[in-house]
Amino acid sequence: MSKHKSKKEKILIIPIIAIFIIGWLAFCGYAWSWGPFEGLHNIKTAALAGNDIAYSLENTEALESTALTGKKIIFLGSSVTYGAASKGVSFADYIAKRNACSIVKEAVSGTTLVDSGINSYIHRLKKIDEGEADLFVCQLSTNDATQKKALGEVSNSFDRNDFDTSTVAGAIEYIIAYAQDEWHCPVVFYTNPKYDSEAYADMVALLYQMKDKWNITVIDLWSDEAFNHITQDEYALYMADKIHPTQAGYREWWTPYFEQELTKVVENDESN
Repeated sequence: MSKHKSKKEKILIIPIIAIFIIGWLAFCGYAWSWGPFEGLHNIKTAALAGNDIAYSLENTEALESTALTGKKIIFLGSSVTYGAASKGVSFADYIAKRNACSIVKEAVSGTTLVDSGINSYIHRLKKIDEGEADLFVCQLSTNDATQKKALGEVSNSFDRNDFDTSTVAGAIEYIIAYAQDEWHCPVVFYTNPKYDSEAYADMVALLYQMKDKWNITVIDLWSDEAFNHITQDEYALYMADKIHPTQAGYREWWTPYFEQELTKVVENDESN
């Protein structure tokens, strides 16, 4: 009986040892960038480098007076607007610091344009308690593409009560109409830079239909070849993953671009 038991114990010990060895090799591979773990290691290293204190909000200097100075800007979005991979700091915060402007950053990670719960864009939009604003900037959320929300189509109406907010199209129209009705200010939508997603590409195309109908501004990071023309080393520093920038990415890459485009919007609005 004891011999039989001993045999069983040996049989059990072998896979346990094998698991331990595999686990140790995996740990070493990740820690020291071996073979298939090199990519994961590089992502981890880039995220750490991109969020170095050198790129922090505290170490960001203010500009001299700009067209954005003293303006109030409302930002509505999800993880990219929030700064999910950059310690809660995004381009919105850098714009505020660099231009001495006031911002409302209403951003919750993982949320959608489509009205699908209390944290969706529309629910949170209605809770923004601001009597006035100079600009309204909304993120074209990647979550709607990832979660395969219905795209919908542009309607013939301008009444926000007519839109089907269970679709991306209806939600975008509702948000535009609400912002224009409440704050009477220019409305801006922005996209993510290019990544592998046909569903998001369809959303970008839809946004241009909205631009024509509603006379909004689109900051199109997705289609701008010059913006996306950066080196692999820069991309590794600027992006924690295919969707989320690091602090370096926001400060060095996104913020100057947004300042340039938002300045155009403000100057155009003031000249009319």
